[in-house]
Amino acid sequence: MPYNADLDKELFAKAWEGERTRIRVRVFSYNQGEKKVQITRENKDNDDNFRFTKLGRLTKEELEGILPLVKEALGQM
Repeated sequence: MPYNADLDKELFAKAWEGERTRIRVRVFSYNQGEKKVQITRENKDNDDNFRFTKLGRLTKEELEGILPLVKEALGQM
């Protein structure tokens, strides 16, 4: 069965922003299935627009910033 965006429901979404990066913590449920957390990173380009990039490693500041969001997302699961 191919992916159907209409079946993918975002149940929670919050973001932490640094000077040049934004990390989003979201909870999704596909086709009313198990709730899952998605964590993504976006970096600002030269025009100050956010662009998706690999999450990779987190700095201490980033981890401290998203930890409350992860705990809140866990409460939504």
